[in-house]
Amino acid sequence: MTTFAPKGYLRDEAGRFIPIGTIHDIDLMRDKLVRDLIGCAKEHSLALAEFKRAAFDDIAAFAQISAEQYGARVGGTEGNLTLYSYDRRYKIQRAIAKTIAFGEQLQAAKALIDECIHDWSEGSQEEAKVLLNAAFQTDQKGNVNTARILDLRRHKFRHPKWQKAMQAINDAIITLGSKSYVRLYERSPDGEYHPISLDVAVA
Repeated sequence: MTTFAPKGYLRDEAGRFIPIGTIHDIDLMRDKLVRDLIGCAKEHSLALAEFKRAAFDDIAAFAQISAEQYGARVGGTEGNLTLYSYDRRYKIQRAIAKTIAFGEQLQAAKALIDECIHDWSEGSQEEAKVLLNAAFQTDQKGNVNTARILDLRRHKFRHPKWQKAMQAINDAIITLGSKSYVRLYERSPDGEYHPISLDVAVA
């Protein structure tokens, strides 16, 4: 399908070329407004994409320079870090958010944890059962809460089945992908840092 209409025509949603002289003025004005704003938005979108790429490159380069003071090498752009201006008025955060899921090993972890609950003394059994079963609750789509599952690893119980369960959780983790963020902040007179928005929806 031809993207651009011949001179003197506009293409409608069905792909037909409509003579401009037959189109109402208000429709022509609306079309021009939308196209002008979309064109401007695309330019800004490209500029933001370039800013993000340059920001990550510059932050990674600075992190390497800083590490070299100690004879260390850091590779790539992985890892969260925060940089401050000398007067602490500004800060920049590089954040890497990973999207994860769990494999079939999670079922083994749940079974081992259930065995732990059964083995523990009667006095602590109910409290532990409520705590641990809550971690495996699913939402309406049948998905477990990732944060609650991972949070179980903070508990350093010595029961051998618990330790096997934690290993099963580790083995169950599947990284689906990651998203990288650069967040910029400015400190106000009250000492609080407020984000410098790059999102048109909240600017």
